[in-house]
Amino acid sequence: MNVLFDHLPEFRDGFLGTLRLTGLSAALALVLGILIVAFRVSPVPPLRAFGTAWVTLLRNTPLTLLFLIAFFVVPQVFFPGTSPETLATLALGCYTSAFVCEAVRSGINTVPLGQAEAARSLGMTFSQTLRLIVLPQATRTVLPPLSSIFIALTKNSAIAGAFSNTELFNVSKDLSDRGLAIGWIFLWVALCYLVITFAISGLFRLLEHRLEVAR
Repeated sequence: MNVLFDHLPEFRDGFLGTLRLTGLSAALALVLGILIVAFRVSPVPPLRAFGTAWVTLLRNTPLTLLFLIAFFVVPQVFFPGTSPETLATLALGCYTSAFVCEAVRSGINTVPLGQAEAARSLGMTFSQTLRLIVLPQATRTVLPPLSSIFIALTKNSAIAGAFSNTELFNVSKDLSDRGLAIGWIFLWVALCYLVITFAISGLFRLLEHRLEVAR
């Protein structure tokens, strides 16, 4: 118990770091995932090919390798001086976007084809049909898998601790290296992760409930 109270600032910084990294990465993954799914269902063949390549490549690439590329290639070739948090967000967001894309695409496939055909018969463009007709109906189906994806993202953020980011894994490693009781350290870190994952799960359950009421 003393491990927590004696090192509360470190646990607090690690918790806030994980929370911030998860939030930023989730926002990036959601934006990229919706953009890529629009490419995947687009009537334009080059866009479909790009979307397919994006999903296939990122889903089959180890996340650690993406971190290595983000930290040792991106700053050297593209954006020198980029902060570790930005690079970690980029790696996590791009990786998770592939899973978000497939979850949203599965939801789109549950919307009857006649809905899109009716929209096109009214003169709506592809982007209008997707934004106003298809995605709103697919949202109910998409929420449960998205909840699981973002919970997995929270746990994946632990890799960022090995790349100069202040988050829970980094804090636990630092405290254990000082010779503190590793059992208590892991207990408090696990509880911090549970708080975040339960909050994500609760938020998505609330959204599902709201959509059910709206229906």
